[in-house]
Amino acid sequence: MKVLAVEDNKEIAGSIHDFLAREGYICELAYSFDEAQEKLLFFTYDCILLDIMLPDGNGLELLKFLKAQKVQSGVLIISAKDALDDKIIGLEEGADDYITKPFHLPELHARLRAVYRRKKLAGSNIISFNEITLDTDLMEATVNNIALDITRKEFDLLLYLIVNKNRVLSRQSIATHLWGDYTDNLANFDFVYQHIKNLRKKISAANGADYIDTVYGLGYKFNASKV
Repeated sequence: MKVLAVEDNKEIAGSIHDFLAREGYICELAYSFDEAQEKLLFFTYDCILLDIMLPDGNGLELLKFLKAQKVQSGVLIISAKDALDDKIIGLEEGADDYITKPFHLPELHARLRAVYRRKKLAGSNIISFNEITLDTDLMEATVNNIALDITRKEFDLLLYLIVNKNRVLSRQSIATHLWGDYTDNLANFDFVYQHIKNLRKKISAANGADYIDTVYGLGYKFNASKV
């Protein structure tokens, strides 16, 4: 999961970042309305943690921006203890859930996972496509009931491809989604090719079909029409 945490309190933002990083997620930070809006214009995220009270604007306006831009990210509002109206407005504007300050990081994590499952995985932790099955709770992948010996990044890559099946994904978009926004400025993305190559080899070793097409000059596509 790739998360954008919009939180002006740098101590809280840092705690969220460190906790989610330990869980294996990519967590980007924005400390202001303008910074968050800029990131949302250039990058995509699975989920957004959105603090309502920002120094240069209201997080609820960001919700309206997300709706106008047709951003498909899940949104978890971070609200003050007594901000009932903000919670109601936020949910009506398209937020998926909310959590009240102060909160425990394990609860935040659980709510994020629930939002992600509902938004991206049809509410389940099990994702299946033909002979391929992924368990996002156990971080396990099987092909023809054979467990794949894959790294966490290879698991995330396979999940990202399946969730976006039949869509052409550029090497740049794969890199920023799985390694972070900083990769946007890299000169090349050969490491993405290497991960794709390794994933193909491991799926093939379990007698799985090669669903991953190379779209020359553009990137890769998980081709769901292959038999």
